[in-house]
Amino acid sequence: MKFEKIHNKGQAQLFRNPVLEMLTKAHPLVIWGMYLPVVIGFPIFAHNQFGFELSRIALFFLTGAFSWTLFEYIAHRFLFHAIADSQRAQRVVYVMHGNHHHFPRDRQRLFMPPVPSLILSSTIFGLQYLALGNTAFLFFPGFLIGYLMYGTMHYAIHAWNPPFKWMKPLWRNHHLHHYKDEGKGYGVSTTIWDRVFGTMFDLKKEKEDKEKVKELMFK
Repeated sequence: MKFEKIHNKGQAQLFRNPVLEMLTKAHPLVIWGMYLPVVIGFPIFAHNQFGFELSRIALFFLTGAFSWTLFEYIAHRFLFHAIADSQRAQRVVYVMHGNHHHFPRDRQRLFMPPVPSLILSSTIFGLQYLALGNTAFLFFPGFLIGYLMYGTMHYAIHAWNPPFKWMKPLWRNHHLHHYKDEGKGYGVSTTIWDRVFGTMFDLKKEKEDKEKVKELMFK
């Protein structure tokens, strides 16, 4: 979804109804506050209720967190950047993600807002429970922490310069995704899957456009 101009101020109006419009926004701390009790509480519940050992808890928690990175890549590539033909489908894509490319400095829409987030996360947990049984109480918290780290990383990439030199490729990959080519650089929390599936930018050949980068940051 290409735009003739990236807006450096303001935010997209997604709904005319002020209540619905308000529900499209979220502060990162609100989302962390929603899910951190689940991230901590589910493994404790699983240990006390089902007798899972700490080694098994750690294994499935970490597996869940790693699984998030693949889910993130697939969702970003095939859902958030879906090719939509009808106006209704284009509208859906714009509400989901296109508005972020249109207004990259809108810090209120870097996390999925609470209501749709709770609906989606509950659905995902239900599916994981059907597939994994009680082990879902270990896997799902790891999956959630992956999401929280993804959202936080996304926020940081748009807000600040990379705090460590080794993190710069991750920052540049996402910045290039915004201003150079939306068909590459789908990874936000990691570049692993971009490298695996051939959608990683060749950072050695890409000249850094500092002015373009500034346009994407809201600090």
